[in-house]
Amino acid sequence: MKTSVHSEIGKLEGVIVHTPGSEVENMTPENAERALYSDILNLSIASKEYAQLKGVLQKVTRVFEVKDLLSVILEKEEVRRQLLNDICTLEKNELSRSLLNTPADVMSKLLIEGVALEKNNLTNYLSNERFWLRPLHNLFFTRDSAMGMNDSMLVGKMANPVRERESMIMDAIFNHHPEIETTVLNPSKPASEIQVHPRSTIEGGDVQIAREDIFVIGTGIRTSTQGIDFIIESIKRTKKEKHHIIVQELPSSPESFIHLDMVFTFLNTHECMVYPPVIFGMSRYRTIHLEIENGRVNKIEEHPNIPAALQKLGMDLEPISCGGHVDAWMQEREQWHSGANFFAFEPGKIIGYQRNNHTLDELNSKGYEILAATDVIDGKISIDDYKKCVVTIAGSELARGGGGARCMTQPIRRAKVNW
Repeated sequence: MKTSVHSEIGKLEGVIVHTPGSEVENMTPENAERALYSDILNLSIASKEYAQLKGVLQKVTRVFEVKDLLSVILEKEEVRRQLLNDICTLEKNELSRSLLNTPADVMSKLLIEGVALEKNNLTNYLSNERFWLRPLHNLFFTRDSAMGMNDSMLVGKMANPVRERESMIMDAIFNHHPEIETTVLNPSKPASEIQVHPRSTIEGGDVQIAREDIFVIGTGIRTSTQGIDFIIESIKRTKKEKHHIIVQELPSSPESFIHLDMVFTFLNTHECMVYPPVIFGMSRYRTIHLEIENGRVNKIEEHPNIPAALQKLGMDLEPISCGGHVDAWMQEREQWHSGANFFAFEPGKIIGYQRNNHTLDELNSKGYEILAATDVIDGKISIDDYKKCVVTIAGSELARGGGGARCMTQPIRRAKVNW
């Protein structure tokens, strides 16, 4: 499969996911904050909810699991040796030699779910750590570790060290898996002519492809301005035609604002979901438009908001309010539970949490039919029978992890949109 992601809404043809495993439960209230969680999850409930998301995706596209992709590349001796060495060097442990001869499928599981610390000496006995190699608690949010940008995959440069292994795994998959063909951009391994600032960070929750020539990117606690500068430099060096980057500043708190897709997502060729207090609020954060052409930045200017900036570029989007447009309290409550975080699997057909009733009512008033994921999976209804729809998944537990349907999906191929 050749990667191709030229929009946020094109018909989905390939997506990477990770079904949550024991790494989600191997967390306590004491270490949850280090793992970037505000609460601990119940795996049995989260798994049932996640099965709804994956079940719907399997109805509409080809679905790849990170663990399966990783197992395939670990069959190659040179890839296994290099990835293990890179991970152990990064995380300052000496496990690479002991894991080297582990079967590929077992090693894949260990690199994701962690390696327990053996209490076989005094140092280990007195250690408060449970794991020698820590679990990847956040891996089911596959969006952040890599993102499609037209015909390339941009590997994330994560803001927190606990997530760096995720990016290393995705880099190895995109470079070595025989079923995936792509060009890899990695700020941790930049082209020789591109200088990367030490404070550069980029996460996929902040990067959205409006159109093949327009990128909308959030900057806040997860994606730095220096990280966006890396994207600018990459475009300058590889593209002659005109490209646009619309940058949205994000609040640093609360934690529900960590990524742009928690306050803004694309739904259709002419509609978007917004959290009004951030996107349109009076004490709003800045929206900046950069124009790049022939290897240079031609223009940097501010706009009132993202929809206004997109309108100037020929994309006229009707904003639909997360939490409805009447009660600010409901907007705040539903945004906290990823009420703005929708994932489009084709224009006007999206997936989101069923718990956000006011948001769903608002979408329904705009012509979106509300469909239960279980009915779609069981074949009781067909998505093809609807021009616009929201497929709703259960989210009592998953939402507590701090993300929604877009966070849990990493598209690698979409059909082009007939604008």
